[in-house]
Amino acid sequence: MKIIVIGAGPGGLAAAMMLQSKGHDVHIYEKQSFVGGRNSKFQLGDFTFDTGPTFLSMIHIAEELFTFAGKNLYDYIDVIELKEMYRLIFQDEKLDMIRDRDEMYKRLEAFAPGEGEGYVRFMNDTKRKMDRLTPILQSKMDRFHHYLRPKVIKALPQLSLNKSLYDVLSDYFSNESVKYAFTFQSKYLGMSPWECPGAFSILSFMEHDTGVYHPKGGVNQLSEAMAKAAVESGATLHLSTGVEKLLTEGRKVKGIRLEIGEEIQADEVVVNGDFAHVMTKLVEPGLLKKYSEKKLKKKKFSCSTFMLYLGLDTIYDEPHHTIVFSDDYAKFVKEITKTFELPDDPSIYIQNASVTDDSLAPKGKSALYVLAPVANNQSGIDWEAHQEEFRELVLDTLERKTGFKNIRQHIEVERMITPKHWEEELYVYEGATFNLGHQLTQMMVLRPHNEFDELKHCWLVGGGTHPGSGLPTILESARITTNAILAKEKHTHKRVPHQEKGSAS
Repeated sequence: MKIIVIGAGPGGLAAAMMLQSKGHDVHIYEKQSFVGGRNSKFQLGDFTFDTGPTFLSMIHIAEELFTFAGKNLYDYIDVIELKEMYRLIFQDEKLDMIRDRDEMYKRLEAFAPGEGEGYVRFMNDTKRKMDRLTPILQSKMDRFHHYLRPKVIKALPQLSLNKSLYDVLSDYFSNESVKYAFTFQSKYLGMSPWECPGAFSILSFMEHDTGVYHPKGGVNQLSEAMAKAAVESGATLHLSTGVEKLLTEGRKVKGIRLEIGEEIQADEVVVNGDFAHVMTKLVEPGLLKKYSEKKLKKKKFSCSTFMLYLGLDTIYDEPHHTIVFSDDYAKFVKEITKTFELPDDPSIYIQNASVTDDSLAPKGKSALYVLAPVANNQSGIDWEAHQEEFRELVLDTLERKTGFKNIRQHIEVERMITPKHWEEELYVYEGATFNLGHQLTQMMVLRPHNEFDELKHCWLVGGGTHPGSGLPTILESARITTNAILAKEKHTHKRVPHQEKGSAS
């Protein structure tokens, strides 16, 4: 078959790599001049930055996808496990998180006596939850009768349908800071831990169970690796080649029209663009019913992010990853997800990757990545008017609460991305960096299907489809879609295998 992939993000690249390895004629069309989408890199002078994801966990999923494509992941990337996963800063105290369970127990007991026992229970219980939920995360969920599958019925009690993520962690921990240490991962979905479904307690479990990794050169190297592997197998990568429209005949997708006017036919089209952006910009108006522009506006979307990428003339002896919590974390989360206000005390994430990876900056210098979650563009916040004052607030918070003192005097180069930039320059609907929200009303069968139900011969990968946002789940979306395309062509013997968890070497 001739298969077109729209967008060279990680989901599209993974699907292209696997489909091409099975002999299909795969063409990837990417509007930008680079691969990776939100999982790409960029240069500021001699400094290299990840645009988006900086955590790589559940690396066994990437290993499996490369194996299916006849490749070895470690022929393409050099991966370092971060033994010290990240530092958490709460007002005047800090907690360093580590994968080693005995050491993590000791640290929790020292931080808040009695919480070590809760950690042990959490890890044991969530291992069982993960085992039950994994088949759901690895299978199509596009028909209501799929809820009647034995593996789904078996998993339902583990979904904590009547509890939020915060509620679930409150069953294990009493200290508020420790609860936040195991619920802040809801930000990977752009959600509040008080609203995020309890099933997502698996997010923090996955980090503690499988570890956190850094590929040399940045997490963007996973996208670069998949692009290289796909092209080596015969896929064609068309960069700086934007898609204007899906070509349709009734509800059948027949191919694409490029922005330059050329029309290209295909047997199947895999969409890896931001879901809501694609459906409002690339599909003929009036064609969609369930996901019309009017109905999309009523959907719930994730928060956005304010980004600072700083090339510094020094290296700070601070952890690779640091998360700084607002003094009133509940108030902050409400501001970015409910009341849509600019916070006056933001939580901040800092990646100081140069302490691990000397390839990102010249000797003696460092590339610093700073992220503050903020409301998406449904807020109506005028970022042109507020971006400079918010930048100052973020830097003030950094200097006041962390070891990154006097940072302004060390900045050589800088780039800022606001929700406005995410929407207008990176084609993210409403600047919602983490795509559609993951409320129960927008999960599994109620999320846009991998085999898109409104258009035939149209498939979805990425954070806007099942199983959801976050790099590991985006890779799973590519696996689900690939298996479905192969099964449709009666190649069920070529299913992408799900192996036991591995580890990086």
